[in-house]
Amino acid sequence: MRKFLTGLIVIPLGVLFIVFAFANRHPVTVTFDPFDANDRMATITLPLFILIIAVAIFGVVAGSVATRFGQRRWRQKVRQYEADAREARMELADLRSRWESRETARLPDLTRRAG
Repeated sequence: MRKFLTGLIVIPLGVLFIVFAFANRHPVTVTFDPFDANDRMATITLPLFILIIAVAIFGVVAGSVATRFGQRRWRQKVRQYEADAREARMELADLRSRWESRETARLPDLTRRAG
């Protein structure tokens, strides 16, 4: 079912990207020099669809990096809480084993007959 849903989403997106690429394949010139737009060293000419898809990918990557750094504090706390929980489980198991050994040591032997 999951593969079907993934295909249901991915296939139309792929078709949409292909249609977008064919519709926007004319070249555009992008300049990275705000003071001299004619500087050949700071300009690049490429198809519009490549530019738009590259900017979208850059935005997704930048957003995920920013989110990762924003959640860093919470991730550290989760790791600390997991370590504390592991330590508490080990201590509880140790206390239970000590309690069980103490309880069995005190029980009277009921298998022998008094007499």
